[in-house]
Amino acid sequence: MARPRGRWSIARAAVLVTGLTALSTLLGFARDVVLGAVFGAGAGLDAYLVAQGLMSIVLALIAGAMARSVTPVTAREAAAETDGCTGHRGFDVALTLTLAVLGVGGVLMGIFVGPVTAVLAPGFDDAQAATVQSLTRIVLVATVLVAGTNLLAALAQAHGRFAWSSLEGVPFNLVMVAAAGLFGPRYGVTALAVGFVVGSGARLLLQVIPLRALGTPVRARWDTRDAAFREIARLAPPMMVGSALANVNTLVDRAFASTLTDGSITALSYGWRLVNLPEALLIASLLVPLYPALGAAAGDPAEVRRLVGRGLSVTVTLLVPLCVVLALVAVPAVDVAFGHGAFDADDVAATATAVVWFTPGLLALGCRQVVVRASYAVGDSRSPVTVAVGGMVLNVVGNVVLTPVMGLSGIALATSVSLVAAAVANGWLLRRRHRGLDGRPVIALLLRAVVLAAAGTAAGLAVRAVAVELPALAQVVVVAAVVAAVHALGLVLLRAPERRLPGEMLRAARRR
Repeated sequence: MARPRGRWSIARAAVLVTGLTALSTLLGFARDVVLGAVFGAGAGLDAYLVAQGLMSIVLALIAGAMARSVTPVTAREAAAETDGCTGHRGFDVALTLTLAVLGVGGVLMGIFVGPVTAVLAPGFDDAQAATVQSLTRIVLVATVLVAGTNLLAALAQAHGRFAWSSLEGVPFNLVMVAAAGLFGPRYGVTALAVGFVVGSGARLLLQVIPLRALGTPVRARWDTRDAAFREIARLAPPMMVGSALANVNTLVDRAFASTLTDGSITALSYGWRLVNLPEALLIASLLVPLYPALGAAAGDPAEVRRLVGRGLSVTVTLLVPLCVVLALVAVPAVDVAFGHGAFDADDVAATATAVVWFTPGLLALGCRQVVVRASYAVGDSRSPVTVAVGGMVLNVVGNVVLTPVMGLSGIALATSVSLVAAAVANGWLLRRRHRGLDGRPVIALLLRAVVLAAAGTAAGLAVRAVAVELPALAQVVVVAAVVAAVHALGLVLLRAPERRLPGEMLRAARRR
């Protein structure tokens, strides 16, 4: 009976996280809509997005990697607690060193932001480059705040507390909406940079609540000889490289986009935002409780395979019809989401182009997230990093070859190709090195997905041809309904095991 209980624990947590994340995600979309309406897809918003990317270089070097490194170690310690939590010395050391290093890194980035901008945005003129530098020096203040948020959220999740980390986007997005809507017209994109810092502080304060409820003490420590910290430190370097590579891909895409027309960086960013919404809302929510469970099951290959298989089943079942819908109704979907205010028809068309070519990468990204988390949980952080390096090289080569020929479409296609290749490679390595993946069920799952995607695409194209005169929102709703119905019916006719997933999630929600 222990296994079903663990399974339902993850399912209930995923339902909870999904529900809470939906609120943050909706507010995030409202934030992007306000930003697009106030500034449009132009030079100012391009500069702000590049400044965010420069800050991400500092964060990627350590913050996200340390948060993922502490999770499996702290989860095992939390599972062994019998008389309440008395603290985690390894976590304390990791938090202390992370904040110290990021503080120094932020100062250095602020000093050398000029030459870095010249490399990462070669197409910007002097005025736009100066704007990037000014904005970067402001948002760098948030590096320590974001790092503290990520680590404290990881500590709470290791103890089975997922709600507050799922809500952290609420205060941040409210602050950003206020900054853009109230102060943007007067102070320009500088208001966004200041809002980013203030909102990051609000996110950090929210993570204190579950730790106070748990009574988990957090202290500044410098004992680098602590055994738990040494285990975290062994996991961290490859994860740092992996995190950095993910951000480097984004920066490379934006560097090539800076050589195209004004607004191309914003179109790429907003296109990926729309494509990534299902993954952020559904798959990332699943991974929040799944990752600690994988860490706790690291010594049981059969349980790891079961958890990975379940994660992939949910990912493929949810994302395949969504990918089909996004590809079929990209223009009306972008129009509904962002086509307001200064975000004009040309901006909509450019963003929709990015959506279409990003869509193949969505399913690959979701599957890759599940497999990579499993690799981390079993202590293998080198394989994902090796694959990430190969994916980065493939993305860069794709940009070099495709951008001159296809422009914005080529940048998005290069990203999708690199994501598909990385997902396949990570799955193969997890199966070969750790017996963490059952090959035949996964292949069968993907074959069913291909068949159902083809059927859904045919039905969606037929409906789109009839509904082309309808308002944009109606087109999206009608096509989505038909594709979802065809997909659900296909699962039943094929007697696919994943046809039971909706019912299981609903039962989990009722039990929650």
